[in-house]
Amino acid sequence: LLYRAFYALPLLQATNGSYTNAVYGFASMLQKLLQEYAPDYLAVAFDKGKQTFRNEMFAQYKGTRKPTPPELSSQIPMLYEFLAALGVPLIEEAGYEADDILGTLAVKAAQEDVDVLIVTGDRDALQLVRKNIRVLFTRKGMTDLLLYDEKLFLEEYGFPPKGLIDMKGLMGDASDNIPGVPSIGEKTATSLIQRWHSIENLKEHLD
Repeated sequence: LLYRAFYALPLLQATNGSYTNAVYGFASMLQKLLQEYAPDYLAVAFDKGKQTFRNEMFAQYKGTRKPTPPELSSQIPMLYEFLAALGVPLIEEAGYEADDILGTLAVKAAQEDVDVLIVTGDRDALQLVRKNIRVLFTRKGMTDLLLYDEKLFLEEYGFPPKGLIDMKGLMGDASDNIPGVPSIGEKTATSLIQRWHSIENLKEHLD
């Protein structure tokens, strides 16, 4: 959300020259979420470093990502201060991505019968959608939001949320520099999972 706010807003500066647009945008989004959903619990997950267990599995993971602009990276300490002032826990863990933390906390909370709302601009999180977990997906900018539950996901993709893992495995993910199966894009991968439900079952019917 910090990245999304940075690119959605003009490059604002404080009187001391510090850039503030990303934190300002994040704060505005957070305030709107608190007002609209009034959660009992709230946490923010953050990446800690660039190296994760995925880089050990695949050295080129996210290898095509451009460096974070200094105008944005300089605002990260300010975000930490902002969340600390609000009393909002910011959770990060070396070797893991923010998505891993979101997923772990969401599933554990859902197992305790807590209704979970994940707010993210990453479609990979849609694999977590289930009875007690919904995903508020930021489609564009900071105001174009779509709330995914099991029903909406099934209507859009034609298979249950867990099938997104195998679909991404087939088509790859250019943003993470993950290669897929040659000549298989999103449309073909979707139709294959709709028909065969999993990569394992697909391999049993290669003919």
